[in-house]
This record gives sequence, structure tokens and C-alpha cells, in this order.
Amino acid sequence: EHLTEHNKPKNVPSPVLPTISLKTYIPAIASFLLLAMGITLDSFETSLPEFTSIVLFIISYLIVGWSVIKKSLFKLLKGDVFNEFFLMSLATFGAFYLGEYPEGVAVMLFYTVGELFQDHAVLNSKRSIQALLDVQSDVVQVITAGEADVRDPKLVSIGEIIQMKPGERVGLDGELLSDKGFFDASALTGESIPQTLKKGEMVLAGMINLNMVTRVTVKRMFNDTKLSTILHLVQEATKRKAKTQQFIAKFARIYTPIVVGLAISITLVPFFLFSDYVFDEYLYRGLIFLVISCPCALVISIPLGYFGGIGAASRHGILFKGSSFMDTLTQLDAIVFDKTGTLTTGNFTIHTTQTFDYNLEDLKQLAASLEAHSTHPIATAIAQGWKGPLFSFQEVEEEAGMGIQGRRNGQTIIVGKGEYLAHAGIDISEIPEKDLVIGVGLENRCIGYFALTDSLKTDAGETMKALQKQHLHISLLSGDKQSIVDNTAAALGISNRIGGLMPEEKLQYVDRLKSEGNVVAFVGDGINDAPVIATADVGIAMGALGSDAAIESADVVIQTDQLSKVVKAIQLAKSTKKVVWQNIALAFGVKLIVMMLGAGGIATLWEAVFADVGVALLAILNATRVLRM
Repeated sequence: EHLTEHNKPKNVPSPVLPTISLKTYIPAIASFLLLAMGITLDSFETSLPEFTSIVLFIISYLIVGWSVIKKSLFKLLKGDVFNEFFLMSLATFGAFYLGEYPEGVAVMLFYTVGELFQDHAVLNSKRSIQALLDVQSDVVQVITAGEADVRDPKLVSIGEIIQMKPGERVGLDGELLSDKGFFDASALTGESIPQTLKKGEMVLAGMINLNMVTRVTVKRMFNDTKLSTILHLVQEATKRKAKTQQFIAKFARIYTPIVVGLAISITLVPFFLFSDYVFDEYLYRGLIFLVISCPCALVISIPLGYFGGIGAASRHGILFKGSSFMDTLTQLDAIVFDKTGTLTTGNFTIHTTQTFDYNLEDLKQLAASLEAHSTHPIATAIAQGWKGPLFSFQEVEEEAGMGIQGRRNGQTIIVGKGEYLAHAGIDISEIPEKDLVIGVGLENRCIGYFALTDSLKTDAGETMKALQKQHLHISLLSGDKQSIVDNTAAALGISNRIGGLMPEEKLQYVDRLKSEGNVVAFVGDGINDAPVIATADVGIAMGALGSDAAIESADVVIQTDQLSKVVKAIQLAKSTKKVVWQNIALAFGVKLIVMMLGAGGIATLWEAVFADVGVALLAILNATRVLRM
């Protein structure tokens, strides 16, 4: 009741994951020992009654098989007949009918052990995801009247000041109030190099304060922090299945009744074909066919592979919102980049300020006061270039990617690109075209301009080379002037580049690529990129500086400003899909061989169960390789 509607938790915390310890394996160990004792009694003459070994086999069977039988009956009552529990129960009952007690117990025992190993692998994968949850702080120190008040971060409001001692984790996003701070951001970015931040720069929840007492002014509520967004995305990602997963799940529902029908045919059809037909012999062959046909290796290892891929990516600071986007990323034909904040740092600096019959300081104050209403990186640079008081404006209107205007003292002031000013009827002939220039208009005349620079990201060049090696069609789209876009593209070796685009024109370009049959990814960071990110087959947002709208619209979020993580995301997606298809080929290949051997009377139930469990374990081990990538 102390929580407002705004800061009530949106998501129920993930439950504590169960553990698989030696105790978990005790029933299987007991079953194995009883099976070994029964086989020993069968092999040697003893004074014990003959049925002693049968009793041991039945007890051994019930220890591991009772839960499987119950699940089979439960699903049977629900109308789900053809499942792995039904297959294992049917096969073992058949073996008991034939008097093959050791083999019947072995089928159930090794199936159970295989299930335990599968559970263990799945839990390890889930832990790699849930480890992210540990980077959220349970409490924060709020400075109130000079005193530190320990509080739940959900109860802290915007504007309050929080304090972190060395070694403590930041609980909420905010602006650094101290002159300088050193932070370990590896939990968010995957990078081990500490970050040095200055007063006024953003500090994110999940960072660790390293070597001095630091204070931060809270700028986002708990549920709106970058970290909370990231954790929500990771939790949701595991629910969205790739087409391969969906296919295998559907395939298993069709495949299982077919193999049961084939097993019945193997048992009964020879009666009409062979004069020396022996029911028990062909029933045994049918049981072998049932055991080896169990699809559990496919049904478990394939989603486990994708789950591992999502976990591995999250450790590299790459968030996939679902395994389906991993699949799509492996099929890319074209990749389109925004420029500012994506290929470049987005940290603009003013290198020239020019006035036309207007006071320089007044120009700076006027432009900064108006640009303070915008969140565009260029606007921020101009606003921060003035350290004095700001004017107030009325009727402020912004046109995304072009400029902003407002009224003050009955006059209209416009700050933006040359074409934006020209559209308002202002003469821009004195504004140079060679640089990134933002003009300032007062009523119907130009009173000056700002020339700014923006540097390329350090890894932009190597990223483009890596993508070109993959023979992708690379394009650069930007709202900046064509001359600026040409310079950036030339430095990166991008031949397809278009400048002066509005957000809807970027959208049209991506739509055209898609209509030509290309699978297209778009990489951006700004709020004006959100529609294109949502339209692309795979939308990729740069998460550190990216707008919330871009991150929300994206299918893949790069938590850092490292452009090279786009290449890493493609590599992880391809590696994951490769492992998944290896598992499919392994399972089908081995099962097909043993099925034919079993139907021909060559393989035994022992060989069938070892092959089935062996394939499942190999597929699971192969799937867990993705976690270590």
C-alpha cells in the first residue's frame, strides 16, 4: 500500500530455481543396484527362490518407473496418448510380458537417467539467464537532510539523491552528482574495462562503484531503468520460439503416432507374410522400434540449444527478444545502418559559431534555450554549449530529424537544418554546406549558425569489413546532409548511402529492400528510428545511448555502444542454428539406423535403449556448447 501505481513492480520476480544434487540421483542409483543384483542372481545358482530376482526387477522398475507411469496415465486421461511417457511405459510392459525383465528395467532406468541429465542441462542454461537478476540491488542509500536512509529502490522517486560506497552496486539510473566516478559496467556491457564518468553523465543501475563514495541524482523510477528493461527482455525472450522449435514440437505430435503405428505393423503384419511367424519375436522387434523412436532427444535438445544461445548472447551484452530472431539473423541479405549514434559516437561538439549582425552570447543563449526542449544529440550539444540561464519559450514544435521552433516575446525562433529554415522562408545562402551545420533563424532572417563534428566509433571500420566478408548488402541512411553522409560512408567503405532522409523515407527504403525478397536488418538508436526498427525483419537497437522507443521496438538490443556486437550477434545466431541442426541430424541418423536394425531382428532392447539415451545425452552436451561461446 506504500507503492504508487507508477512504481509497483510490473513483473513477478523469477522463482528460485531448484537444484539437482546427488540426492536427486538416489532413486536411479538404488534402481541400478537392484537391477545389478537381479542380473547376478539370474546368472548364478543360489539357494534363494527363483522369483527373488523377479521381485528385485519389479522393485527396481517401480522406483524409477512409477512417476513415468503416472505421467502417462495423467496425459492419457487428458486425451494425450502419444507421448514419450506412453512410449516408455508401453515398451517396458511389453518387455515384462516377454519375460525380459532386465531389459524392461534397463529401458526405464536409462530413460530416467537421461531425463535427469536433461533437467540438469536445462537448469544450467536457466541459471546463465537468471544470473542477470543478481545485478539488481535490493536496497539503496537515499540522502535525506544529509543523512543516509536505507530504502527499497522501488520506493525512491525521481530527483532524490542516492549514495554508493566503494564496491556497492548502483540501484537506479541517474546523473552523476559527484565530480568524477569510476564504475564497473561489465554486468551490463560484458566489458571488463572500468568506465570513468564525469559530473552530469548518466550512471546506470547494475554498475558497481569502484573506489570512492559517489552520489547520483535519480532520473528514472525502478521499473524504468535500463537494467529493469533488459531483465524483462531476457525473461520474455525465452518464451518466443524459433520456427525450428515450433516445427519440431509439431513434428513430434505427428511423428509419435506414426511410429506407434509402425511398431504395431512390425509386430502384426509378418503374421500374414511368413509361415513361421512367432508373435513374441515380432513383438520384441516392435518394442525395440518404440524405444528408439522416442523423440525426447529432439524435443529437449533443440529448445535447449536456443536457450543456450540467448544466454551466451546476454553475457556478451546482446539481448535477443526471442529465438525466432536468432533464426532470422542467420538468413540476412541486407543490413541498413543509421548514422548518428550508431556508426558515430553521437557526442557532438561545437567547433565553430558564426553570427550575422547578432550578438554571439545572445545567439548561444537563444539557441540553447530552444534546443533544451529536444532530446536529439545535436540539440543536446548546443544546449550544453551554454552554461548560463535559459529563456522560456511558448508554442514549441519539433520536426524529427529536422529542427525545432518556438515563440518568445512575440517572435518566432527556429533552430535546425538549412532546409528546415528555408522551408520557413529564411534565406540560408550564408550557411555553408560542407560541415554539419545548424542554422538559427529569428522571424524571417538567419542570425547565425553552429558547425558541429561527430566522430566515428572506434570499431565501426572493423565491423563493416566483417559484414562485407559475409557478402551482406550494406546501406547507410541518415537525415544529415548528403555531403556529411558521403564522408562517413567513404571512411567505412559503404557504397550505398543516402542522406537528407526523413524517418518515413528510411521506412520506404527498408520496405523496398524487403519487397525485393531480401531479409533485412536495421541498426539504429534514436526515437526517429523506432518505426524502421519495428518494420525490418530484424530490428537492432544500440541500447546504451538508444532511446527507449528504439529499444522497445527492437528485436535485438546491443547493451553497449560497440558496433562490433552486431557481428557477434550474427556469429552467435549462426553457431546456435548450426548446433541445433547438428542435433537434428544426429538424432534422426542414429534412430533411423537402429530402427532398421531392430525391425530386422538384429538390434536388441539393450542396444536400443543405449542408442536412445546416448543420442539424447550427446545432443544435450552439444547444445550446452552454445553457452560457452
